[in-house]
Amino acid sequence: QVQLVESGGGLVQAGGSLRLSCVASGRAFSMTTMGWYRQAPGNQRELVAEITSGGSTNYGDSVKGRFAISRDNAKNTVYLQMNSLAPEDTAVYYCRQRTLFSVNYWGQGTQVTVSS
Repeated sequence: QVQLVESGGGLVQAGGSLRLSCVASGRAFSMTTMGWYRQAPGNQRELVAEITSGGSTNYGDSVKGRFAISRDNAKNTVYLQMNSLAPEDTAVYYCRQRTLFSVNYWGQGTQVTVSS
């Protein structure tokens, strides 16, 4: 069974930066699409960033230009670099893996809180 382990969340000040990491178990990480989603209280879960097995990226409009997703297949890890953070970015951030046959796996979520 696939397991996704996230780290890097915490409390930061507005304007600061933070980098999230997600380490995936399994034997076919390089063939999967990895993504970051977030959910604030009362809101729906929304796409933050996604990176395919071929390296193509997709970003949510609210984070475009501020966040960057990357992956290291040798480490089975996907990263989310978050810059120019604002209180509106406060949410639980989830790592998601989609396999070649469109099976989805989710991490446990990590809290990101941005103070004003």
